[in-house]
Amino acid sequence: MSRTHTVYQINSFTTKKFTGNPAGVVVNAEGLTDREMLLIARELKNSETAFIFSSPEKNSGYDVEVRFFTPTTEVPICGHATIAAHFVRALERQVQPGQTVWQKTKAGTLPIEILESGGAVKIKMTQGNIAFEPISAFNRSNLLKALGLNENELNSDCPIEIASTGHSKVMIGIQSRAKLNQLSPDLAELKKVSAAIGCNGYFVFTFDSDSPEVLTHGRMFAPAIGIDEDPVTGNANGPLGAYIIKNRLTNFQGDRFSFIAKQGEAMGRPGMMEVFVDVQNNVPVKVEILGEAVPVFKTVIELE
Repeated sequence: MSRTHTVYQINSFTTKKFTGNPAGVVVNAEGLTDREMLLIARELKNSETAFIFSSPEKNSGYDVEVRFFTPTTEVPICGHATIAAHFVRALERQVQPGQTVWQKTKAGTLPIEILESGGAVKIKMTQGNIAFEPISAFNRSNLLKALGLNENELNSDCPIEIASTGHSKVMIGIQSRAKLNQLSPDLAELKKVSAAIGCNGYFVFTFDSDSPEVLTHGRMFAPAIGIDEDPVTGNANGPLGAYIIKNRLTNFQGDRFSFIAKQGEAMGRPGMMEVFVDVQNNVPVKVEILGEAVPVFKTVIELE
């Protein structure tokens, strides 16, 4: 007996088709095995595909469950695929603007806000617990070699360290946007570093911006989980906000810091998001990201 599953292709962190970060979204994932989800993600060839499971029974503590797969493995959470999943749920009228839903993921159960501005749907994602971890001098040296970076190209105010809001990334601050766009990492060597440090993502960023509205530009590489480069990464720019506060990299007053991050330019897929960080006693305590999305196509997959 055949089964049918509705699949969307969504571009997140943009309102223009064929830019931003593409994500697959499987609306009705019930009945799919882990292997089938992995095969669908591999077939779609996006950095992540989100699989949505129907609402649970009452008093479960969440409204919807979403699982995320790269072409090679399951990951605990994904920013752009979360934006895509709930944008699709809004398209399918499963949620309405002004509504907050609780999303169960393997990084925890987190609130998602469905917003509307100027007739456009926007999704605000609360990310997971904030954590930081240093890397050794040996791994640091191997990382810079793999990225093709010299010490004098780094931003000396930015320590190289692991930051996480549910799916960890190594933060590498550099001085020049020109250098950022020229990077051509040794992906095999990055995989070796990942095995040594237990972190699969590398986010290289700079404050070198020609727009007063955009604070940071970045690129994210994660070859160890099948993502040579990700266009616009919620789970990199989100923890970047926490990292900026922790390391006092911006003049900031009050208990809430926000900025606009841009990514994807080197891939010809530019996109932007707004990052919000709640701060208590100069310590980051909560991260949210806000993004838009646009549908590219909708189809159906039939499985035996």
